[in-house]
Amino acid sequence: MKNPTIASRPWSLLLAGMVALVLAFPCMQALAQDEDADEDESSEAIELEEEDLACLECHDDPTLETKLESGETLSLHISTKDFLGSMHNENSCADCHYEIDIEDHGQGQSTITSKRELGVSMADACVDCHKKKYKEYNDSVHALLIEEGSKKAPMCADCHNPHTVKSWEIAGPEEAMPCGKCHEDIFKASAKDVHGLARNDKENPGPLCSGCHKAHGVKAASLGSGIRDTCLDCHKDAAEKHKVWLPNSERHFEAISCPVCHAPNAQRRVNLRLYDGAGADKQQMLEKTGVPQFIKRAKAADADEAGLDDRELLGLMKEFTKDVGVGKTVVRGRLEVSSGVDAHQLADKSKAISDCKTCHQSGAEPFQSVILTMAGPDGRPLRHEVKKEVLNSLFSIDSVKGFYVLGSTRIKLLDYLLVLVVVGMAGGLLVHITARWLFRRAREKRAAQARRDSGSQ
Repeated sequence: MKNPTIASRPWSLLLAGMVALVLAFPCMQALAQDEDADEDESSEAIELEEEDLACLECHDDPTLETKLESGETLSLHISTKDFLGSMHNENSCADCHYEIDIEDHGQGQSTITSKRELGVSMADACVDCHKKKYKEYNDSVHALLIEEGSKKAPMCADCHNPHTVKSWEIAGPEEAMPCGKCHEDIFKASAKDVHGLARNDKENPGPLCSGCHKAHGVKAASLGSGIRDTCLDCHKDAAEKHKVWLPNSERHFEAISCPVCHAPNAQRRVNLRLYDGAGADKQQMLEKTGVPQFIKRAKAADADEAGLDDRELLGLMKEFTKDVGVGKTVVRGRLEVSSGVDAHQLADKSKAISDCKTCHQSGAEPFQSVILTMAGPDGRPLRHEVKKEVLNSLFSIDSVKGFYVLGSTRIKLLDYLLVLVVVGMAGGLLVHITARWLFRRAREKRAAQARRDSGSQ
């Protein structure tokens, strides 16, 4: 009898095929995993030099740390995985740490004084590759603060971890904004305003901190009209849209900061800013480094520390006018919010203030607080309190000229003078009419006599 074959039994063929598939599946799965792993490795494959591998062999230890002279503990851990995923993964360790002698590295006590001192010393390594960004930073308020001796102003490594730094184009909003490390209150406020809530909107994302303040060339927010101009960079049609309903919109844009209306719950105040009155193009006055005139003069003028009154303000202005030499110091009033936190609580435009009575009425809330400011050497404002009555004083006309708000900065003495002028004009007219009536007959007799005299001749 012939031996039966698999082909002669269809069910046997099906059974054999199923067994083969079951046996092959783990192999196929492993092969697929290997292929995926190869793809990941090929997409992230970075060949490190032997010297860099030797560095990471020691530093890829989460427990590696050293004590500094300041008493601080400095972590020396550098994750190989994070470094390979960073923008610096093609740099050698020696590109930045060129001062290290590999022969005695890691032996003996650390010579680093503090974390701050380490950041200062490592900044020189950054400039080798990032010359343009470093130039922008050197002209920033942060660099000026460091120059003045600040121990808190950020340096490169305070915002960019050099071993894990990623492109801000692929980093999430939180990672792309290290500003919150120092400006915590403002950062939390901005996360809840109209811009912060839109940051994760892929179609129309809200701006990051650097979108308004720049990443490296950060300037003092209160200096000049920089922030207003930044708003208009994105909201290009804002001026035209305001013209539809807001009378004299150009003047409003000049004298009112955007958050005054667009942060409806903010506290507001009048800021009288000192300007150099010499020349047609008046410049905001900056105090010279090492010559702290503003604080000294303001305190001298405000002897009782109750805030500058109208006469004290006028006297202070004359002191600064002596420094100008040509022309005189002037003040430009500006309505603004009271703090950086308030400035970062912007609401949806539908909630913006549009009622004119908010400002244009006697006793309006924004005019209950007044300060005088001068820009310091780093651009940040130096402030001194001013009595709110200054805005309604006749003696302040010369020092606060150009900032008149109908309904809010009404000067009562001018009202009284106007009444006197009107009464005087009306009284003079009445006296004139009465005199003409009283002397009418005498005029008629003289006229008749004059006619007779001319006829007799």
